[in-house]
Amino acid sequence: MSKAAADFSTVTVGAPLRRVTFGNHLPLALIAGPCALESRAQGLEIAQALAELAARLQIGVVFKASFDKANRSSGSSGRGLGLSASLPIFAEIKERFGLPILTDVHEAAQCAPVAEVADILQIPAFLCRQTDLLTAAARTGRVVNVKKGQFLAPWDMRHAIDKLRAEGAAGALATERGTSFGYNALVSDMRALPILAETTGVPVIFDATHSVQQPGGLGAASGGERRFVPVLARAAVAVGVAGLFIETHPDPDSAVSDGPNMIPLRDLPALLEELLAFDRLAKALR
Repeated sequence: MSKAAADFSTVTVGAPLRRVTFGNHLPLALIAGPCALESRAQGLEIAQALAELAARLQIGVVFKASFDKANRSSGSSGRGLGLSASLPIFAEIKERFGLPILTDVHEAAQCAPVAEVADILQIPAFLCRQTDLLTAAARTGRVVNVKKGQFLAPWDMRHAIDKLRAEGAAGALATERGTSFGYNALVSDMRALPILAETTGVPVIFDATHSVQQPGGLGAASGGERRFVPVLARAAVAVGVAGLFIETHPDPDSAVSDGPNMIPLRDLPALLEELLAFDRLAKALR
């Protein structure tokens, strides 16, 4: 099979005991963690909770955190620990809890060092058409998750995925995170989920937390409506997706970034149990 025709319909990452497989027809998987990695202690606390949740609910979980939030409303906004400080923490999380790791890359030069630790390299929404970044991420041989730009039609995401196929990525995911709707607002069109699956041929992820974000809504920072995360997540799972992307934090209101749209860590188990029930019903009917 040529690179251009590579079959990305299912994607598997992680070590055998914590292997996570994404597929639009398969049981729901989860990508979860804090928006930004704030400290080693925070990362380990959240990773331990997610590993315990994965074991109890028998769901595949990928740990997500950003080493740098490069796209900020204000130059004074918190950005995370940075690349060199974060990679050893990601490696420790993998070793201690067995969770696969996902983190963002913003520049082509970051891809190779990040790929030494991360199982999935994530392309931020605003960078989803940046060919050099996509190419560098694909050439690491890792799985690449591309977030659909807020400005992009779902059928146009096939071009980003084709770039990854052509450059030898191990697999690809396409993530829906809402579309710009006037000023400081996003709207989630649930039609985009089957369209993404049909046009890209890859597992589709729904980002339930960034979809309730209000970009720049607080003036010098983004706002959000956390209470609508369960609403949109239920809708997406009912439509049918391979996985959910949910940012979570022990105390979202004190988070360095995206606190208004993150789910409190204590609330995640109950929400996930409900979503798994929706997923089983939706996929049984299909």
